[in-house]
Amino acid sequence: MSKLILKINDTAMVAVLHEDKAPNTCRALTQLMPLQGHVMQTRWSGEAMWMPLPELTLEMAFENHTCYPAKGELLYYPGFISVREILIPYGASIFGSKVGLLPGNHFATITEGMDALETLGEQAAWEGARPIVIRPADSSEG
Repeated sequence: MSKLILKINDTAMVAVLHEDKAPNTCRALTQLMPLQGHVMQTRWSGEAMWMPLPELTLEMAFENHTCYPAKGELLYYPGFISVREILIPYGASIFGSKVGLLPGNHFATITEGMDALETLGEQAAWEGARPIVIRPADSSEG
């Protein structure tokens, strides 16, 4: 079972990849890692942060997709209507945009460090964007 490390500010969390349910998404994203950028509060999706990936040219079909992620379920949006992004719900969330619901590929779920997720989300909502790095757990990077 492959895992990811998500580091937001100085807080690290572990997520399990769903290689059985979203194999193409998992393979494509892990080949591009580490992913670095910022997370910020979503506009339309409730209690969630999003990591915009506008420079990413990764074309991806839907697999294991949902508009209704639970807390800690990471979604990759392939960018058909809106910008490519990763959604990180920290509470009640329905993934959408100004034109309606967006299905995202549920490719990983946070399994360790979930207790910090809500605080990080609230910080992003009230204090602004936060730095994030997503990398494979077996990577030697810090």
